[in-house]
Amino acid sequence: MLQGSKISQSGFLASVREFITLLLIVLIVRIFLFGLYQVPTGSMETTMLVGERFFADKLSYFLRTPHRGEIISLNAPDFVYSPNPVVKLLQLYVLGPIPFNWGPDNWTKRVIGIPGDHVEGKIENGKPVVYLNGKVLDEPYVNTYPLIKVRAEDIQAQCDRIEKEMVAAHGRIAIDRTALERFIEQRGGYCPRSYDPSKPYDAQPFYRIDQNRVVSFDLIMPYTPIRPDMPAIEIPEGTNFWNGSDSFSVYLKDDEYWCMGDNRLGSRDCRAFGPFKGEWIRGRIVFRIWSMDSNESWWIVDLIKHPIDFWKRVRWQRFFQWVH
Repeated sequence: MLQGSKISQSGFLASVREFITLLLIVLIVRIFLFGLYQVPTGSMETTMLVGERFFADKLSYFLRTPHRGEIISLNAPDFVYSPNPVVKLLQLYVLGPIPFNWGPDNWTKRVIGIPGDHVEGKIENGKPVVYLNGKVLDEPYVNTYPLIKVRAEDIQAQCDRIEKEMVAAHGRIAIDRTALERFIEQRGGYCPRSYDPSKPYDAQPFYRIDQNRVVSFDLIMPYTPIRPDMPAIEIPEGTNFWNGSDSFSVYLKDDEYWCMGDNRLGSRDCRAFGPFKGEWIRGRIVFRIWSMDSNESWWIVDLIKHPIDFWKRVRWQRFFQWVH
């Protein structure tokens, strides 16, 4: 009986050792080799679309620093890290926002400036222009399509969902449906999406657009300055300045980077939060694995919810592509 107990204990300990070994391998791969990232926003359109999954090379940035023009994955710059160095290390390299917001979100942006660079944003002839070390930066990757405002779900579906939530929280209550619809319309709640005016709504190259969900048919044209109502700003030479607009001037220090989204009118980037440190950079986005017109984190969830329509959401022409 005692011998059988010892065998059971040794088997259990062997299983624990195997699990710990497997966990360590997974952590090493995740931290030092590669990662998989899904695009949650349209900040990098049309280079990257919402619902696309990408492979990121992490090893390169342990051997060298990021280069200008590379697309990177970085930790959300506004995340507040723990003062505990061990916890901070886990937040930097392991933990993410799901399921308990223990770690930062992952963002994808393009590197515009590296340590030692002077990056300037100006408005010339009514259009934003980026200067790098005194020369106009050629940016063929910037989104040239206008944006259209589209709701993530139609008003009726939003009303149904709000009614269910209110009934679940407060029991049977009387809801003025007309007032609720008007409130939703006034509140906005839309996503700007890249739009090709030469094609009908049901034949758009990037996103399927339901005409009933279009908030406004007025297009946001490319190269429109962010906050165009702001007066021209004179930035003293040698000083750093940014305020969320397309007018900025930044001298990058050691280990400081300046990044921006390819979709300049739909990207929250260094124009809003300033330069960021290299320790926030997680990897270099290099390869598009698949592409779906979906906001779900996992494709299997979309397949279960929409077993027939799922296949229409797949962007087959954007599978297995190098990105740059």
